[in-house]
Amino acid sequence: MKKALIICAAGMSSSLMAKKATEFFKEKGEDIQVEAVTASEGNKMIENSDFDLFLVSPQTKMYFQKFKEAGNRVGKPVVNIAPQAYIPIPTGVEKLANLILKELPK
Repeated sequence: MKKALIICAAGMSSSLMAKKATEFFKEKGEDIQVEAVTASEGNKMIENSDFDLFLVSPQTKMYFQKFKEAGNRVGKPVVNIAPQAYIPIPTGVEKLANLILKELPK
């Protein structure tokens, strides 16, 4: 199973997006789980967890460089989520899922 982690400001919107993206992947037969944490946990999770991909929410993009540097240190990809891929409607969830599929290490 592949795992992606959304890093968000408070974790509420990201928890909803993680749940919807995981459901989307299940419906498509993909074995990918998406979870979420707050920005204050971001560096620790990047450096010490078994996630394959880290996604920075639009509201925490100001921390992107710091998270990207942590990802570089441990060899894990860190990418920004575009605002259009961060809306809990079917098109937004699909855009988020496509981003995850594109960026997950093979």
